[in-house]
Parts: sequence; C-alpha cells; structure tokens
Amino acid sequence: MKALVIKERQAHEKRVAATPETTKKFAALGIQVVVESGAGANATISDDAYRKAGAEIVDSLAQVTDADLLLAVQRPSRGDGADPVQCLKNGGSLVGMLAPTADPDRVKTYADNGVTAFSLEFLPRITRAQSMDVLSSQSNLAGYKAVLDAASVYDRVMPMMMTAAGTVAPAKVFVLGAGVAGLQAIATARRLGAIVSATDVRPVAKEQVESLGAKFVMVESTEVENAETEGGYAREMSAEYQEKQQELVRATLEKSDIAICTALIPGRPAPTLIKAETVRRMRPGAVIVDLAVEQGGNCELSVLGEVADVGGVKIVGHANVPSRLAADASALYAKNILSFVTPLIDPESKVLKIDWEDEIITATALTRDGRIVHPSLSGESA
Repeated sequence: MKALVIKERQAHEKRVAATPETTKKFAALGIQVVVESGAGANATISDDAYRKAGAEIVDSLAQVTDADLLLAVQRPSRGDGADPVQCLKNGGSLVGMLAPTADPDRVKTYADNGVTAFSLEFLPRITRAQSMDVLSSQSNLAGYKAVLDAASVYDRVMPMMMTAAGTVAPAKVFVLGAGVAGLQAIATARRLGAIVSATDVRPVAKEQVESLGAKFVMVESTEVENAETEGGYAREMSAEYQEKQQELVRATLEKSDIAICTALIPGRPAPTLIKAETVRRMRPGAVIVDLAVEQGGNCELSVLGEVADVGGVKIVGHANVPSRLAADASALYAKNILSFVTPLIDPESKVLKIDWEDEIITATALTRDGRIVHPSLSGESA
C-alpha cells in the first residue's frame, strides 16, 4: 500500500500530516509513505529526515497516480496544476480535517472521483477514539499559545512582583469556555502567575476549572442541566440565558486584564460573548485573544489575522493558532492520523479493510462508493 503526504497549501497552514516517526510506523503496517517535497519544511522536518525514515520523496504531485491513502491536515487544494485527489487510485481513501460544511462542492468531488473520504472533526467522543482526537490535540496547543500571544501584546507583567521600588499586581485573566483549549489556557496563565477565573455553560466544567486553581463563574439556571451534548460539547443556550451570560461576562471583563475566548459550537458560528460596547468599557491596555475568530469570533470586534486596537484594548485574532506551533502540532496530529488509520489495515493482507459497522467509521465517513454518505451533508444514513 502507498500513502501520500502532501504539502499543505491553505493560508496560514504550516502543519504536516506525517512525521518521520509515524512514517516508520506506517512502514511496519506495510504502507510505503510518499512525501511531496517540502511538505514538512514549515514544521522543521526536512525531506532528508523523511528519507532516513524510509519515505519516498516526490517533486510533483503529478508523479503519483496510485496512492491508496491521501493524508492531509486541511482540505486538500490544487498544487502545481494537480489536484491531490487525483493522486488516489479508484476507491482510495482521504483522511484529514476536511471541513466539509464549508465547501460541499469539494465533497462532491470526492464522491465523483470514487474517493472514500474521512473527516476527523466528526470523531465521536468515546474512549476508543481518544488517541485519534485531532480537535483535542490541536486545541490543547491553541489554549497554551493563546496565553503566550496575550502576554506578548500585554503592556504589563503577568505575575505579582515585589521589588524595592514597589509591588506589581498580578494580571487578572478571564477564560471564556472551559473545554480543552480553555483548560490549557487556565493552566498556562496560572503558571505565569496570573489570577485566573473562567466561565462555561456546562456545570461539569466547574470542578475542572477549580482543580486548576481558577475561580469558576457562571449564570445559575435550570437550563444549564442540559447544557452539554452527548459528545461533550456545549449546546447553544436560550436568548434569555445568553442575555444573563452577557451581563456576567461584561461585569467580569471590566475587572480583567486579559480575556481568552475559546467558545465554539460544532457546526455552527461561534457564539458572541463579548460585544463591542463591552470592549469599550474595558480598561486601556487590556487584551482579548479570540481563538474562535475563524468561526466568526466570540468578540464582535475581532478581525481575522489581525491584532485590532479598540480604544487601547488589543484584540488578537490570529488565524490557525495550532499551526503557530507547527512542530509539536504536526507531531500530535500525525499520531492522531496513525491511530485512525491503523485499525483500517488488515494485519495479515496489509490492505485496507474498513469495518463499516464501526461507529468511528460511520461518524467520520463523508463519501463511499461514489456517494455522499454523511447525514449532515446528504440527509441520508451512512
């Protein structure tokens, strides 16, 4: 079998879907890894490092027409006049974070080309899929980097400092959303010496937040009893609850130096948690980092790819934050990919043997046998 690892061409994308370490492990599964030249360059992985791990390097995608697997970080786009999907043999499989709802026409291309496409954002939150969970591995890094990004534009120090010239008060950090990214942001801000508080609509988050030494603040309501989906994500709350949450956020932000926004609802635009009027009531020098900016943003005034200044309040809207830590993000993502692919390989015949009854497969499959099969895209059952 042959697995092709492509050079990512999406804007702001520096990650790669395989590393020399996973290349060796794919070889043990009977899979020859083919890497497009320069695929790992932005993640500090040279072509020579892949060669030493046993990979074949190709200068152009046009050189590959018989791949069994296409491994990608984001939805593959054309490169050098060649569409990566055309590198797959008929019935070959594509694995990556494909964002299918953002480009339904691209999904149709997979089906028309006989590609079996798997989108890893749809992995179910079950124990068996934890090692494959790309959202968690990448969000963990994003939460860490968000605090560092905040510190880099914040005009004061984070920890309390007692000096002969006087005492410097610690920064007050407010984290909005206590999922994987939010919890890592809390832990990182605490390590830097800040006083941290956090909010989330899910009551289960309270214990996790407090275990990290932060204060948990939330709107008390019977509605929060059903605030979590079966998959562990936050539900969209009622207009009345959102209004109360806005008031709580406003009051807390007025006393905060740094806000880290991490709230996302899968398949929907990010909820607005910080309105323009609230930003204007924050003190000059305060910082907001919006990790949800690519989905519309938790802050009304966030600008994708920019650090906006609104009355002295800096709003950080960096795109693709995990990619800003490309080396570690690639290492974790590549292991997620390996964990997903390994059960698909028959250990005796060394060929793809997909169990279409497996809930991991049915949850992630977008296309099969020339059809779009994911319910969110086709209205059909897989």
